[in-house]
Amino acid sequence: MNTQAAIPPRWRAPRWTVWATWAVFLAIFVQGVVAIKLTPERLLRGIGNLGDFLARAFPPDTGGLDAVAWAMLETLNIAIVGVSVGVVLSVPFALLAARNTTPHMLVRSTVRLVIATLRTIPDLIWALIFVVAVGLGPLAGVLAIVLDTIGFAARFFAERIEEVQPGPSEALASTGAGRLSVVMGAILPETFASMTATSLYSVEKAIRSAVTLGLVGAGGIGVELAASMRLFQYDRAFMIILVILVVVIAFEQVSASIRRRVI
Repeated sequence: MNTQAAIPPRWRAPRWTVWATWAVFLAIFVQGVVAIKLTPERLLRGIGNLGDFLARAFPPDTGGLDAVAWAMLETLNIAIVGVSVGVVLSVPFALLAARNTTPHMLVRSTVRLVIATLRTIPDLIWALIFVVAVGLGPLAGVLAIVLDTIGFAARFFAERIEEVQPGPSEALASTGAGRLSVVMGAILPETFASMTATSLYSVEKAIRSAVTLGLVGAGGIGVELAASMRLFQYDRAFMIILVILVVVIAFEQVSASIRRRVI
């Protein structure tokens, strides 16, 4: 008796489609290698340039550490303010996008489309748009992270809300509680731990994003890093990279500790 489970029909495909898929993938891969001019000579030259960068970066320049610290603090401010506002706004988006809390399926489809759009557009593009809208500085970075967080967090919030067991909600509704009371009394408490974990992931993601956003003028330590690289001050740039590395790792450790206690 064959104990192996049969492959579901959706996983079966004619052999020619498998070969055709691999052929298309291989063609795109080869075209990509040619398009980016990936050659051994270029790689060897790149290794030499990297060695030159490292040689000029050591030892790191700690002379302007106070200015870098303030820029890093501004980056943390951008990330935390942006995520805080984004997470708060993500909750109503998620409630409208979840199947069991939306007032109408048309509303659900529309909101899910908005969330998908916010998630699809990279935060760097949002930053460029807001730099044009509100000018250079941290406000552009905050607004970019707000929209990026809504696209990221609202999706996971909505999925978690849809996974809530209907029992507590139905019991509360049977006592005459309104829709808002059911949401506040049964659904949100059930999803609190998951939402907290997602929010912490959002902060981790936003700190890394805030560094990148500074490269396009959205404030923070990215501005300092871009200026150092443009002026070929590699020792100062390397010191900035080390500061970013320490802060990101430290926050990830704190975030992981909080998640272990909450979940």
